[in-house]
Amino acid sequence: MNNDNALNANVGLKLRGLRLQRNIKQADAAKDLGVSPAYLNLIEKGKRVMPFPLLWKALRYFEQDPEQFMSTLGEGRVDEALAKLLDEPLLKSLDIDSESLQSLSAEPKLAGTVAALFNLYKNTRTQLENVLAQLNVEERTRTQGSTSGLGSTTPGVRFDYSPFDEVSDFLEKHRNYFPELEEQAEGLRRDFRLEQQLTSSQLIRMLEERFDFKVQIERAASGSSVVRRLDLDARTLTLSPDLTEQPLKFQVAASMGLMVMDREKLVERILGAGRMRHGETERLIKVNLANYFAGALMLPYGEFFKEVQRTRYDVELLSNIFGTTYETVAHRICNLSDPKRQGLPFHFLRADIAGNISKRYSGTGIRFASGGGSCAKWAVHLAFLNPSQITRQYSIMPDGTTYFCFAKVQLQPIEGSIVKGTAYSIGLGTHAENAKYLAYGLPTNDLRKDAIPSGISCRFCERTDCNQRAAASYRFAFAFDEYTKKDCFFSPLLVHEKEKAERNGNAEADGNGAEGGEKHDSLDRAARRRKVHEN
Repeated sequence: MNNDNALNANVGLKLRGLRLQRNIKQADAAKDLGVSPAYLNLIEKGKRVMPFPLLWKALRYFEQDPEQFMSTLGEGRVDEALAKLLDEPLLKSLDIDSESLQSLSAEPKLAGTVAALFNLYKNTRTQLENVLAQLNVEERTRTQGSTSGLGSTTPGVRFDYSPFDEVSDFLEKHRNYFPELEEQAEGLRRDFRLEQQLTSSQLIRMLEERFDFKVQIERAASGSSVVRRLDLDARTLTLSPDLTEQPLKFQVAASMGLMVMDREKLVERILGAGRMRHGETERLIKVNLANYFAGALMLPYGEFFKEVQRTRYDVELLSNIFGTTYETVAHRICNLSDPKRQGLPFHFLRADIAGNISKRYSGTGIRFASGGGSCAKWAVHLAFLNPSQITRQYSIMPDGTTYFCFAKVQLQPIEGSIVKGTAYSIGLGTHAENAKYLAYGLPTNDLRKDAIPSGISCRFCERTDCNQRAAASYRFAFAFDEYTKKDCFFSPLLVHEKEKAERNGNAEADGNGAEGGEKHDSLDRAARRRKVHEN
């Protein structure tokens, strides 16, 4: 039945295209073919079956070879301009398929208008992003210029302030600790008398008994990477069969977190009366809180805090004790802000091998670049050089603040391939004086000497001599001298370095001898004579 419908639609669309190519009105074509305009309209829209006698008559009317026409019915030709849009990410996210575009192709003017408007949108979006980036640079420069003088100034508008930045600020404001979620997770553990280490079977049983949801394992549609889908209407949780035990446990626990928050209206209570700058922020916060609940359920605060103290923050050992991933433990370590059982402050980073930061949290006061980039000297990036080991280092920022940081690469291959799977570096950092409390701490007799000079990101780094610079800093005027080479092209040329280069240049000019001096003097005299003559 579906194939018949598709064939009818294809015949109608092609006939409509032939009519429009010849600039024949629908009413005129209907009259010549001996049918009503309404009937022809339904045929062109694929809503009526076209009888074969009428089809042959139409083909003769449009001077088309029947055999050639029938052979092209399965091609589903789409307007060229529209066809190019099929690969656009926006259209993919809006679920506009080729069949819909094919229907639109029957309206040439409309198809051209849609394609033109979409391209205009893309160009405008690109220009807007460039303008916002420039405004942001100017605003930062203005603010930094004001604060460098007497007193301080109120920061201006952040033009690059994304929903993810707003979520990060929200978490830091609450010190990444939410007692309401801790209580709900602890209550569930108590009701089901759970032991320290959980299994996915236990969590699935909890979800089915407490929330009356059915769990089913089902592979997503071809080409889709969805691993979890919670259907509130059908009361089903669908999970991917590709999930291994640890990720499976986390997804089930996070799903329970969403249900608890909906039932208890926790998001509204936690957010309070505050308004968010971006419409997407509240949903992103809900996702973060659901993940927080999963961590609290799998790593109960009291037991986890006790083991953290005993193992001295040995993340690898803790992941084995509780049967979770390294990343889950690293996240949970950043939640230990209960005033009665408070852990050390940490900042958290998750980066890929290209240096992109996909997760971040500052519990130590460290600043992150809003664009998502960071310093190549950080341990979280260097960890990829030794993925099987913990990378450890002291770091010193341009303002003199020192940190102890450590990172480990977490690999999750698919079908035995890392390229198909994921590779992330999970980094944690705390103030340098806290290193002595950590199992991974490094001994040091001279912190200033052992610490690696680092910064926030190349664009805003104050360091004048860094051999790893990837871009010029907005904090310096980009001065370049072809006779002076620093160890990195993007390192700013300082005043005393520039003066020395200029002295060398002057000396070279003086070395041209008297003949060169006389030549320049004669040129000057000739120029003065021309000026007098013109006056």
